[in-house]
Amino acid sequence: MLGSEVKALRAGHADISNAYVRISGPEAYLINAKIFPYKFSRIEGYQEDRTRKLLLHKKEILALKSKMDQGKFTIIPLSLYLKNGNFKVEISLVLSKNKRERHKDERRKAIELEAKRELKNTI
Repeated sequence: MLGSEVKALRAGHADISNAYVRISGPEAYLINAKIFPYKFSRIEGYQEDRTRKLLLHKKEILALKSKMDQGKFTIIPLSLYLKNGNFKVEISLVLSKNKRERHKDERRKAIELEAKRELKNTI
């Protein structure tokens, strides 16, 4: 991780809502985690959603990989936190959604958003 990314994380400038973990070979990678650029650092050439390598023990990676191979599981990050000067990512193994569930969630969110807009306009 870059120094400017660490400073941005300390300032709370990160978004892991769309992130997930992919295991390829003996390594785990955090994908789609956005760490926004630090205000006082150079921005040219900075990619806020680049792939970042996670440090896990080999046994942990093998256990996660075996669970993912068994069924439709996905590994997602739950939180980022600082411990003894190092940033940690809390991850969880969850069941993946199929297309029908995704469309159902999108419709539900659209309906809720429309209801909020109508309430806002009536007041």
